[in-house]
Amino acid sequence: MVSAEEHEQASAGRPAMPMSHQPMAAGPISQAMPVLTLINQSMNMQIVGINGGIIGRRQGPYVQYFQQFMFVSGVHAQLNYRPNMGWTVTDKHSSNGTKVNELSLTPDVETPLRPGDVLTIANISFEVTLK
Repeated sequence: MVSAEEHEQASAGRPAMPMSHQPMAAGPISQAMPVLTLINQSMNMQIVGINGGIIGRRQGPYVQYFQQFMFVSGVHAQLNYRPNMGWTVTDKHSSNGTKVNELSLTPDVETPLRPGDVLTIANISFEVTLK
């Protein structure tokens, strides 16, 4: 049986090459983006990271988690995934700050997140997990 691809190649005047004999693309093998989860057990909160997701009381995909917390800014921080850095968090000029492992972040500077880190949004802390 001839596949559609083999038929196309043959009809284009080229000999058909079985898929098993076709050259592999050169370059590094791309890995899937790891799943970022932010966990606060005492508040029963588990948030799955969304690339580009805004953390805030008034904007972004996490509003339902933060709208009742007055210390969290309307646009507080942003999560991003960068292939060369992994998951990062950026403070967006929040009123009450963003911290990673008790270190205050400089606004608009991406900070890498690693498994076991503690991310604090205003006064709410989360353990960072990556899978």
